[in-house]
Amino acid sequence: MAFLGLFSVPFYAQTVTSQAQSSSGRTSASDDGDEKSVNLSNVDVQGGKEKKLSGVAIGDMISTKELFRAACCSLGESFTTNASVDVNYADAATGAKQIKLLGLSGTYVQVLSENIPNYRGAAIPYYLGYIPGPWMQSIQVSKGCSSVKNGYESITGQINVEFKKPQATEFIEGNFYVNTKSKLEANFAGNWHINKYLSTALLLHGEILDKAHDGNKDGFMDMPKTKQYGVQSRWAWRDDFYIGQLSVKALKEWRRGGQTGCSGMTFTNPYNINIDNERYEFFSKNAFILNKEHGTNVALILSGSLHTEDAGFGLKQYDVDEKNGYASLMLETDLGKNHSLSTGLSLNHDYFKEWGEGWIATGTKLRQQETVPGIYAQYTYKLADRLTFMAGLRADHSSRYGSFVTPRAHIRFVPCEGLTLRASVGKGYRTSYPLAENNYLLASGRNLVIDDNLKQEEAWNYGVSAQYDIKICNKTLNLSAEYYYTNFINQLVVDLDSDPHTVHFTNLQGKSYSHTIQFEATYPFFRGFTLTGAYRRNIVKCTYGGTLMDKPMNSSYKGLLTASYKTRLGLWQYDLTLQMNGGGRMPQAYTMADGSQSWDSHFKAYQILNAQITREFRHVAIYVGGENILNFKQKNPIICANDPWDKKFDSTMIWGPIHGAVYYIGVRLNWHKI
Repeated sequence: MAFLGLFSVPFYAQTVTSQAQSSSGRTSASDDGDEKSVNLSNVDVQGGKEKKLSGVAIGDMISTKELFRAACCSLGESFTTNASVDVNYADAATGAKQIKLLGLSGTYVQVLSENIPNYRGAAIPYYLGYIPGPWMQSIQVSKGCSSVKNGYESITGQINVEFKKPQATEFIEGNFYVNTKSKLEANFAGNWHINKYLSTALLLHGEILDKAHDGNKDGFMDMPKTKQYGVQSRWAWRDDFYIGQLSVKALKEWRRGGQTGCSGMTFTNPYNINIDNERYEFFSKNAFILNKEHGTNVALILSGSLHTEDAGFGLKQYDVDEKNGYASLMLETDLGKNHSLSTGLSLNHDYFKEWGEGWIATGTKLRQQETVPGIYAQYTYKLADRLTFMAGLRADHSSRYGSFVTPRAHIRFVPCEGLTLRASVGKGYRTSYPLAENNYLLASGRNLVIDDNLKQEEAWNYGVSAQYDIKICNKTLNLSAEYYYTNFINQLVVDLDSDPHTVHFTNLQGKSYSHTIQFEATYPFFRGFTLTGAYRRNIVKCTYGGTLMDKPMNSSYKGLLTASYKTRLGLWQYDLTLQMNGGGRMPQAYTMADGSQSWDSHFKAYQILNAQITREFRHVAIYVGGENILNFKQKNPIICANDPWDKKFDSTMIWGPIHGAVYYIGVRLNWHKI
């Protein structure tokens, strides 16, 4: 079935590029959601650790088993053992996290929920905490340009999240977690087959952190107090001619941070941070099977979201009301034994209403909206298992920026057994919403300057990779090497250098690019024990104030070493992960009252060690572990913390962990119908 991966492909077969999932761009899995039914011909198993997609796309599959190697309380904590993705705190006050792929900000990564574009604008600073780990069935990470089916926005890659399925074998699961920071979390997931056609699933989530922590004694909470509640209801229908899915999701979150008296300090006029988010989402997928023999199908996808945020940073207030609607009509068919075609129409609409105080004229309301209809076609040629070529072209028209064209191409070649070569080239575009996507920058004394007539972001991405499997002592050593080059034509530049007391959002005037090279090796040394090592080097530069410089607060390299051992009967599992993060450049500093510099010109390399032990029972698993066991913390993460009302105050100069070691214990409950 041409695009059934968009609807109900389980566990391993669904890819983030959909579309580049197998050599022909098709799924080869059964659609009943049962892991056991998956055809693994489209998956390269790397020592049981990750699943690398064997189609034309270059990417990683993070399965449930991989997620269980760490606490994985949320999407942001799910990349601990992944060498490609970095997740760091964006500031030291709001708890916002940011993702980086290919050395660039997560705004250039297209985030998908079951292959539907999601988490834009106001959701970007905090969405990594909006997806509970126990809700996820798998995560697919695709690097470089992707298929044109999901739009034009992917520049450095895509991250697609697959949730627990209504149509999977009936199950009930629960997860309960507590850590040494007094964070409590509970999750539930279950499904029910109403009849042979209709099934439903319910996902529940709740978390609370109501204790203030100030480990560095600077008077500010190391992380905000947080309450979050979420629910998702899912429905699935399948017969011989129609496959449909419906999902409705709601989330509420409260964050309370800033100055606290937990360190024995008293404040007559405390600096408080209050951020309230409320988000509602829905999607509907409808697939009509017209001709099974020729793989001819039509699909209609509808989705929408409502997001409101009320945020206060000291005396600065920022509120946003965002609405998004998305529709896609798709047709896919085989043109012959080796040829297939996918074509379709799409429509995306974004509406933003922003209101501010303390950083803009009081009571000013900013309204922005954009409507983008588009059309695309994608052709795939497959010659046996040796050669696959996929080329796509889409044309879109923005109500703000006019018409533009997005070309993308992928090739996969297997010259000999065990060796797979891939290459990709493509263009990406992006509409930026500077403050909605970067509101944590208000937690500082910097002036805020947003230029008028910001351009649409535009970039080319080029990638090549090689994977080689070598038999050693009757075991397979998996080796891979990748290189990516991203070159911006237009870019929204967040300039923290030209004036250390100003954050300036402006158009690129000069060059901006990134080079990323990565090597990875995985080998199962003996039964139950697998070791993975990886190294990535980033060269990321951008023009600030007319000078081409390294991107600030960006690690120059990352090393990763992960070890996993599972006992012969599978009752015990031991996991250890060591991250080695390189140093980098800091933005232009300023002189403090005592004559010292506000921060060093560069930060040094640092290491993070995580470990977990899991004990499996028939329907219960107990896990204990630690994060950042080496207790590394960035010193003085908040500048001028003793006087947050001064223009020198800044909580956004973050390049490393802001709180020390955290230990946790959790219980997973599971029942699956046999």
